[in-house]
Amino acid sequence: MTVHVAGKIREPGVYLLPSGSRVADAVTAAGGVSRGASTGQLNLARRLIDGEQIVVGATQGQAVAGSPAADPATAILDLNTATADQLEQLPGVGEVLAARIIEFRTSRGGFTTVDQLREVSGIGSRRFEEIKPKVRV
Repeated sequence: MTVHVAGKIREPGVYLLPSGSRVADAVTAAGGVSRGASTGQLNLARRLIDGEQIVVGATQGQAVAGSPAADPATAILDLNTATADQLEQLPGVGEVLAARIIEFRTSRGGFTTVDQLREVSGIGSRRFEEIKPKVRV
């Protein structure tokens, strides 16, 4: 997965990290925090999402000028590339349902529309409506 580490960090930039990496791994990859800086509002134990930006030393709601920070709660996941861990962050999706989504996309060569989620066992109308705005293909 690729993440952008910015803010009060020794070596800001874009880093390629293994799937399942955490915010602490991204901070370490970027050389750690700058002298006198703090990780402040960051949850160092949170799993990363591909394409997100980690801003070190920013107060809540603040980001580096010109590049808004990706919030995992508002991130839009691509159904064809999301990992099981990322899918589990969707409302009502646990380990078993994430595995079913991945199995569906693997067996069918990927999703062509978000509506195909309805064909995954365990995703009813209500769950689909909760997930739909948080995913894309």
